[in-house]
Amino acid sequence: MILFEFLSGAVTMAFAIAGLYFLRFWTATRDSLFLAFAIAFWLLGLCQALLGLADVPVEERSWLYVLRLSAFATIIVAVVRKNRTRSS
Repeated sequence: MILFEFLSGAVTMAFAIAGLYFLRFWTATRDSLFLAFAIAFWLLGLCQALLGLADVPVEERSWLYVLRLSAFATIIVAVVRKNRTRSS
């Protein structure tokens, strides 16, 4: 169980660092796609941290996956908006 918590922390840190990189790219270019990726990675990191810290049975953790759904929805919406503005 300790290994799972350690790896969960490492994955959370990796998501946070990826979010910081995309935030740095957003500050340089002001492209909203980079901001959406930063927000999505932070949401994924939050979900991973809460999964690692949750002390409830697996069956009761399903509400945490709403964070993952919102992260991927953020990416999809940002890509669609980027392609829509590029085509017009």
